[in-house]
Amino acid sequence: MKMGWWSGRLRKNGNGPGEDQDESWDVFTDVRKAQMEWERAHLMFDEAVGQDQIDYAIYILEAAERKYQIHLKHAKRIGLKSNQL
Repeated sequence: MKMGWWSGRLRKNGNGPGEDQDESWDVFTDVRKAQMEWERAHLMFDEAVGQDQIDYAIYILEAAERKYQIHLKHAKRIGLKSNQL
């Protein structure tokens, strides 16, 4: 069961066949989604006009970057390699 990017859950070994592959796939998709969100935040920053939009874009960009880093750390922790991402 997937509970969201913040759950930090790690499945225990021996929970049944395919559990490791399921977790790897979940982590892979989380990383890709976070990467796309980070890229969208960059575009938002590039297109921001005016101080309020720029400030908001910076806030969104920093949050997206941190989320991406969290997912990359999780992928590293379970042994996914960069060529698998």
